[in-house]
Amino acid sequence: MPLDLHGTTTVVTGASSGLGAEFARVLAARGSDLVLVARRADRLAALAQELEGGHGVRTHVLPLDLAQDGAAAALTGFLDERSLAVDSLVNNAGFATSGEFADADAERLDREVRLNVGAVVALTRALLGPITTSGRGFVVNVSSMAAFQPIPTMAVYGATKAFVLSFTQALAHELRRTDVRVTALCPGPTRTEFFDVADSPLAASASLQSAPEVVAAAIRALDARRTPSSVVPGALHRFGAGLGRLLPRSLVVPLAARLAA
Repeated sequence: MPLDLHGTTTVVTGASSGLGAEFARVLAARGSDLVLVARRADRLAALAQELEGGHGVRTHVLPLDLAQDGAAAALTGFLDERSLAVDSLVNNAGFATSGEFADADAERLDREVRLNVGAVVALTRALLGPITTSGRGFVVNVSSMAAFQPIPTMAVYGATKAFVLSFTQALAHELRRTDVRVTALCPGPTRTEFFDVADSPLAASASLQSAPEVVAAAIRALDARRTPSSVVPGALHRFGAGLGRLLPRSLVVPLAARLAA
């Protein structure tokens, strides 16, 4: 049964661009009010103005670095001050580091784990009570195709996304007797700022999926009568994810290394 989001409020992290901004647009079109969270206040403000003008929803903007200690408490404090009850959560904020692990900046790696893993766990834990009480919404955690196999030269990123996938599938099972829909979105390479930040050669690829294609796949999964605990947009990517599960690591890891080079 399609989700009716009128009268609900969704928190979207990493909302200043890419998948986060696209999720915000699609959810606003469905009638959801929004809490937009990211570091870039100017982009959040512009998106909020667009959504309020185009869809008549209420938007709340919170410029926040989710990799910092106390970020979850800052978000819940923001919600409490405005008496906002949250029905849904999209954990989208994250980034990658590309290159040999031994050469990577240690502080950047620490921030990557804090954001890709720590923030997902902390925000989900902080908001799960209200979301479960509401029973009208969902939790989407953005994972990646990288979750299905180790990725040499993106070792930490692949590991963080494997965590997100495992965590989300376990959470989906725990909440199976509630009305909360839970899924991990596992896109392949997508045309956003992601690869520019990661300094990856895939940024120039013409075969990248678009953000609307990826978000549409997530929404279809949420609309399904039985929401799958994970969704991989695109037939070719689903085939690749299957191979990543079935083939021995001795074959998968060298292949992943060549694809990431």
